Amino acid sequence: MRNLKFVLLLIAAWCTMTLVHEAGHVLCGWSCGGTLQSADFLPWHLPYSIFEPDPQPLITLWGGPVLGVLIPVTVAWLVCRDEGWFIAYFCVLANGMYLATAWVSGDHYLDTPKLLAHGAFPLSIGIYCLLTIGFGYVGFRRQCVLLLSPPPVPPASNSPSSTDDNHGIHSDHT
Repeated sequence: MRNLKFVLLLIAAWCTMTLVHEAGHVLCGWSCGGTLQSADFLPWHLPYSIFEPDPQPLITLWGGPVLGVLIPVTVAWLVCRDEGWFIAYFCVLANGMYLATAWVSGDHYLDTPKLLAHGAFPLSIGIYCLLTIGFGYVGFRRQCVLLLSPPPVPPASNSPSSTDDNHGIHSDHT
């Protein structure tokens, strides 16, 4: 049952991460006056959103990874459940790993090369990746251990008959 719950939470975390990340791009793009031309939110595709024109591309581009972390962490904090933190830490780790691997791949369709092309400071991307990967890994690992560990064994009964060799007679020998 623990393994099924873990797999279902991973699916929920992936869907949440892709949806919130892409919604961050869309919300920021719209808030800056951009016109959304095309978008795909399906989590089994590579979600994307295309704005043309996009008056503030850096804000639109940073909206995905920033809101993709802040929204799940805020929801987990408000809900205060282990499952919420599992999903939140997954989102933190995944957003950092996405920007880091996109940087290494250099694929011009991904966020990091777009950020760099529009003038984002490489140091800001590096700091974002270090913080999200570091905190995300520690938190996500903790939640994985918590969810996959066997339930604690209840303590043995402390009834007098099971712990007292004197059959319930207490004596003070000092």
